[in-house]
Amino acid sequence: MKNIAPDITRQRLVIEGFFIIPINQKEILAFFKGITKELKLKTYGKPTIHATSNKGKSINQGFDAFVPLIDSGIALYVWGNAQFFSTVIYTCKKFNVKKAVRFTKRFFKAKKIVYEQF
Repeated sequence: MKNIAPDITRQRLVIEGFFIIPINQKEILAFFKGITKELKLKTYGKPTIHATSNKGKSINQGFDAFVPLIDSGIALYVWGNAQFFSTVIYTCKKFNVKKAVRFTKRFFKAKKIVYEQF
């Protein structure tokens, strides 16, 4: 993607994988707390978590969650039935991609994980 705003610092990372731990709101809060600590990112508000139970297709049941950061935010999407997650870390502050991937893989006990920075 062409950088049309070179004066604005932005870093974006998508991490996806299959997890083996039970996911609930408590675990999502723990993920946000852990990833922000690991990457030294500061939040300015409480995470928002929506359970998608009994809404839409069975395959899409799970959670949609977001935590606002001083320097942007982190979104997390969880497909409970498929045991799949997708997270997007978007910041206006540089962070260590390897740390983000390592923490996320460990946290979710991910069997398989892929990631891309853009």
